[in-house]
Amino acid sequence: MKKVFRISDITAAKSELLYCHHRFSIPKSLTSATTIPTSTRRFSTEEQHSLSSKSISDLYGQFADKWAYAEVRTKEELIEKVSVFRDELMKNLKDENSFEKLLENKGWKLFKMYSNGAALLELLRLLESNLHLAIKVFNWRREQEGRPMSSEEYAKGIKIAGRMKNVDLALELFTEATEKRIKTTSTYNALMGAYMWNGLTEKCQSVYYALKQDVNCHPTSATFNMLISLFGYRVLIHQMEAAFQEMKNSNITPDLTTYNNLIAGYLTAWMWDSMENTYRIMETGPVRPDFETRLLMLRGYAHSGNLVKMEEFYNKVGGPHIREKHIPLIRAMICAYCKSSDTNRVKRIEELMRLIPENEYRPWLNVLLIRVYAQEDLVDEMDRSIDEAFDRNTSVNAVKIMRTIAATYIRNNAVDQLARFVRRAGDSGWRICRSLFHGLLWMFASHKRIEEMEEVLVEMERFNYGCSKRTFFILYKAYSEQDEGYRGKLHRVLGLMCKHGYGMPS
Repeated sequence: MKKVFRISDITAAKSELLYCHHRFSIPKSLTSATTIPTSTRRFSTEEQHSLSSKSISDLYGQFADKWAYAEVRTKEELIEKVSVFRDELMKNLKDENSFEKLLENKGWKLFKMYSNGAALLELLRLLESNLHLAIKVFNWRREQEGRPMSSEEYAKGIKIAGRMKNVDLALELFTEATEKRIKTTSTYNALMGAYMWNGLTEKCQSVYYALKQDVNCHPTSATFNMLISLFGYRVLIHQMEAAFQEMKNSNITPDLTTYNNLIAGYLTAWMWDSMENTYRIMETGPVRPDFETRLLMLRGYAHSGNLVKMEEFYNKVGGPHIREKHIPLIRAMICAYCKSSDTNRVKRIEELMRLIPENEYRPWLNVLLIRVYAQEDLVDEMDRSIDEAFDRNTSVNAVKIMRTIAATYIRNNAVDQLARFVRRAGDSGWRICRSLFHGLLWMFASHKRIEEMEEVLVEMERFNYGCSKRTFFILYKAYSEQDEGYRGKLHRVLGLMCKHGYGMPS
């Protein structure tokens, strides 16, 4: 059976290592060539040192493995104990008395086992999906006496309060930690994060300035990463770059989060050259791009319309395999193709659309698809997208889109589909414009369907559209091509044209 190394094993291992180190140490007097006759020496001094160093190195490696295993096992036991306690808390959540007793008995015993607050920190981490329960447990712990809380515990509480959008509580916890003289960079960072999470840029900066003036605390990479992220999100690029430069001037090495935040900032500001330069620095520097970096670049190229680079990074991140967690990114790629003039855009759009689940429907994307199919004269596909929009109660308010749809029907001589569309659009609250009716009038006139053409005039009145000069000219042309039975209507149209000052058609 394998031996399990606990905390006591670490002490024993250290003692054994020190003993072995002493055992293999060679006194200086014995390493001198004059103290050992040449005839009796088996190894030279260098060989002796080499053997000694190798033996000690081997022992260090053996016991380092033991220490690492013991620490990992201790961490696993902590997670296991806290997970069991978390489950018990969740079961007794509705029973206030049982919940309190559970904290007082098992909870307090568990928290006291770890003087560094590791148990509470792990419990709060497991409760991040239920912030109200997490802050309830944290506040209970604040009220207990016997073991002071650590600065890391306060930092965790401040973070939770910020996520709950309770910045007053976050400030209260920071002030409490200050009064207890356990204020550290972690608590400063936590308060900055709370303000940043709630969009309070000025307050976040004020905490940073206070941190700089505190002689006992110093900014860390996490501090500057928050500033860079905040300025990038607010499209304050000059301030973002200044924070990055200050980070380097403070001899703090930028990490992966730093560069990812820089790229995200440039992406938000649509500064594509700076975005690419930052990525190239990562490719040639010690901080290599990761999966999140490539996702950011993919999004950037999608927004910039660089389809070649977009597809390159799409393949780098795994192609269709990213769909489960990155649906917005798929939509951004579809949007890029919709705005492009790529000859294969329809095929690529349909491939990407198959990656989006039905419950991820977005009205704006539906409208983009309608426009693309209209521009490509794909009437059947356009009709399907229009029907989906009607079924999902999506309305179109852009006149340009409505005119594009009507023009597609006219180019393809689809008079019945145009009539059906105009009727359904009017009933569904879509933006109805005069050009829709003019297109329908012209289509019915060209097909010599005069009665239906005249019904369009009635529909125009329902939407408060009177007859314009173009309306009269369409009617004149339609009646002039009919037989003698329509002469009266033709003369009436001519009279109205003269009455309104439109003149006689040539």
